[in-house]
Amino acid sequence: MAQAKTLSTSELRRVLAYVAAHPHADRNRAIVLMSHWAGMRAKEIAALRYCDVLTPSGAVKEEIHLSAEQTKGRYARTVYIGGKLQKELAAYVRAVPSKSAEAPLFPTQKCPTRGFTANTLAQWFLQLYRKAGIEGASSHSGRRSYLTTLANKGTSIHILKSLAGHRSINTTAVYLYSSPAQLRAAADLI
Repeated sequence: MAQAKTLSTSELRRVLAYVAAHPHADRNRAIVLMSHWAGMRAKEIAALRYCDVLTPSGAVKEEIHLSAEQTKGRYARTVYIGGKLQKELAAYVRAVPSKSAEAPLFPTQKCPTRGFTANTLAQWFLQLYRKAGIEGASSHSGRRSYLTTLANKGTSIHILKSLAGHRSINTTAVYLYSSPAQLRAAADLI
């Protein structure tokens, strides 16, 4: 099976523009950005509750601690939330407040008291990318794009491994995409 497409900045902008023009834009933008700016898996995003993301005073946390039940492989991990994503999540929470800290962060349109399942969110990503005109993208595209972008900015593979929640650097290495332009530039370093 082919790896999920790594999105360029312009492709991510295209997806976000598509989201902005359709129903549930606040929710959908936050979901896409959790994937692209925090490297979260669909399962992890689907499992989030307001209390996972907000402090008791209502501020967006800098770190989201995922339990073993919320992750692939059943290993607890910490997701670090950068300043840009914190602002986006704060805007989302203002637009879509919850009456309960235990409520799903991203409720479905059919049943607002329930969140997505991992499978329905993975299918949602496939449909979103297809409708936005991005071929080859899947629920893992945001995660691959996140790790590749950080690697291209000089982040060490040891840091990437921790950010991804991987147990092996070999797993992390599979996520990283090298474009032909990057390969040519590397060859020119000699």
